[in-house]
Amino acid sequence: WLVLRWSLNGTLIDLGSDYRRHMSGGNLIINSLDRDQDTGIYQCTAFNTWGIILSCRATLQFAYLDNFKTQTARSAVNVREGQGVVLLCGPPMHSGELTFAWIFNEYPYLVQQDSRRFISQETGSLYIAKVEPSDVGNYTCVVNNSITKGKVLSSPTPLVLRNDGAMGEYEPKIEVNFPDTVPAAKGSTVKLECFALGNPVPEISWRRTSGVPFPSKVKMKNSNAVLEIPHFQQEDTGMYECVAENSRGKNAARGRIAFQAKPHWLQTMIDGALSIEENLFWECKANGKPKPSYSWLRNGDNLMAEGRVQIENGALSIAALNLSDAGMYQCVAENKHGIIYSSAELMVLASPPSFSKNPLKPLLKARSGSEVVLECKPQASPRAISLWKKSNEIVQKNERITLLANGTLKIVNATRRDAGSYTCIAKNQFGTASATGRLLITEPTRITQRPANMEIIVGESIVLPCQIASDPALDVSFSWEFNGQLIDFHGDADHFDRVGGSISGDLMIRNIQLNHGGKYVCVIDTDVESLSASAILVVKGPPGPPDTVAVEEITDSTAQLSWSPGRDNGSPITGYIIQARTPFTVGWQAVDTVPEVINGNTLTATVVGLNAWVEYEFRVVARNSVGMGEPSPASAKTRTEDTSECFSSSLSKIHMQTHTLTNTYRH
Repeated sequence: WLVLRWSLNGTLIDLGSDYRRHMSGGNLIINSLDRDQDTGIYQCTAFNTWGIILSCRATLQFAYLDNFKTQTARSAVNVREGQGVVLLCGPPMHSGELTFAWIFNEYPYLVQQDSRRFISQETGSLYIAKVEPSDVGNYTCVVNNSITKGKVLSSPTPLVLRNDGAMGEYEPKIEVNFPDTVPAAKGSTVKLECFALGNPVPEISWRRTSGVPFPSKVKMKNSNAVLEIPHFQQEDTGMYECVAENSRGKNAARGRIAFQAKPHWLQTMIDGALSIEENLFWECKANGKPKPSYSWLRNGDNLMAEGRVQIENGALSIAALNLSDAGMYQCVAENKHGIIYSSAELMVLASPPSFSKNPLKPLLKARSGSEVVLECKPQASPRAISLWKKSNEIVQKNERITLLANGTLKIVNATRRDAGSYTCIAKNQFGTASATGRLLITEPTRITQRPANMEIIVGESIVLPCQIASDPALDVSFSWEFNGQLIDFHGDADHFDRVGGSISGDLMIRNIQLNHGGKYVCVIDTDVESLSASAILVVKGPPGPPDTVAVEEITDSTAQLSWSPGRDNGSPITGYIIQARTPFTVGWQAVDTVPEVINGNTLTATVVGLNAWVEYEFRVVARNSVGMGEPSPASAKTRTEDTSECFSSSLSKIHMQTHTLTNTYRH
C-alpha cells in the first residue's frame, strides 16, 4: 500500500478538517482559492513499508495589483525646451508581470513611442530625449497586470516648460541601460533596454563586442531602444554594447549576458540490495548554470555527514551497513532556476546461507588431465565463509588444488583419484548450510578415423568417416559443418545422411554436385570436451559452357570464330569442338576446323567447308578429363558470301594487277 500526504510551507495539510482542500488520485485540489491561506510551497510525501520519498516542490503564487498609494496630484516637472526628462511611474505593490503605458492629458490619448520618447517595461518610467513645446501637459502612468488583466492609473504628473530659454545641444546621456551581468535561462526571450537623452535626439545602435554578427532571430524594436533575443541558447552569450550617438558625441553601455539553466541529471543512482556490513557508494551528477548544489534525503529527512555517513557533493557513502540504513534515498540538485530529485531504494540484507537457488551439480563430469572448477555460491548476507570436504575429509590446498576467496574449488590436471563426493559447507553469523555433488573423471575422447581430403566426380556418392573411441560414461553427439554452416539433414535429405552407430558420425553424400565442393568439418561434442576433424572435398565435372561466341570474319566457305572459356569445374579444359546449324540441317553438326584439333588454350579457330550463301549459327563445346561439357549459347546468325560475288571480286583484283604491270612496263 502507498500513502500520500501534502504539506504547505513544511506543515502537513490536515485534509480531514479542511473543507476547501481534498485529494483525488494523489492530486491536491483546492477550491475557493485564498491569497492569504494558499500562497506558499507545496510538496507531496509518499510512503509505504519500504520508506518515504518527497516530490518536487511546487510554488503557488497569486497575481495581484494594488492601487497607487496616493491619488493626489504629483509635483510638476519643469524643464527647458531641448532638455531631456524622465517621468517616474513608481508602480504599486504587485505580483505577476506588468506592462506600462502613459496617458497624455486624458484618455484615450496615449504617448506614442518613437526615437524621442521611450517607455521602459522594466521600470515603467517615461523618457523624453529632447523636450518640445508640444510635450507640455499632464502625464498619467497606466500599469497593467498581464495575468489578472487588472489596470491602475497614477495621479497626473504635469510637465511644464521653463521660460528661461531653450537648452543648447549636448552629447547623449544614457538613462536606460542594463546590468553588467544579465542572467538568461535557456530557451527564454531576453530583452535589453537602452535609451539616451540628448540634443539632437540620439540614435541607438547595438553590437556584440566580439564582432560576431547578430543571427536573424534577433530583433530591434522601439527605434532600436529594445534588443530582443528569442529562444536564448548558449551561443548567444557574451558582451553586448549599446551605443547612443548624436552630432555632439556618443556614449556606450555594456553588459554581459550569462547563460543560465535549471539542473538536469547526468547520472543518477539505482536501487541497491547490499548485505549487512557491506559499504554503500552512490553518486549523482547534475549539470546546470549556476552549478547546482547537492543534498541527500533518507525517508524524507535531510541526511547529515557524520560517523559512518560521508557526503561530498553528489556522492554518498555509508560504511558497514546495518538494518537501520535501509529505506528510500533521494539525491537533490538545486540552483536558483530549479530543483530536481532522484530516488532509489536501499535494501540491507541479513540471512543465513542457503543453496536453494544455487545448488551444486549432482554430477559433474571432467576429462582426465583437465581443470575442474567446483562452484560454491550460496545466498548469504553477509557473504558466507566456505570450506570443502571430500568423503568427510577436509580438502587441503596443494600444488593442484586451490580454494578461491569466493568459495570456488579449483583442481588442475585432474586424475581419477580426484573423483568422488564433494561437499561445500557455508557459514555466517546467522547460520550454516551445505550442498553435495559427485565428481566423475573420464578418459579423453580420441578420433580413431578422420575424414580425408578427396577428389570426386559429379554424380558419384561417398562416405566421409568420423569415428571415435570414448569413455562409456560420456554422452556423445556428432554434427557436420559445410563451409562454416551446420548441415541440415532434414532439409537436404536428398544428398546428406548420417551413417554408422553411436561411436560413428560418418557422413554420406549422395549424387554429388559441383556445389558440394568445399570444407567439411565433423564436430564431436561430449559432456566434457569438444573435438573436430576436417577435410576438403574437390568435386570435378565436365567444363561449363563457353561464352560470347562471335563470328569475326566470313567468306563463301569459311568463318573465323572466337570465344571465351567457361569454368573448368575442377579439371583443366583439354580441347574444344565447334558445331554449326543451318535451316537445312537437322540439329547441330560438328564441322571441320583449322586447326583440325583445337587444344584447351586456343580460343579462336576457322571453320572450313561451308556452303555459299547459307545462314549459319555456331556454338562451341569444351571437354576435359571428365567429359564433354555443355555447349555455349549460339552465335548470331551469319550468312556466307555468294560465290558469284567472290568470282567478280577476284576478276576485279586480277584486272587491277594487270593494269599496274602494263603501266610499269611502258615506263
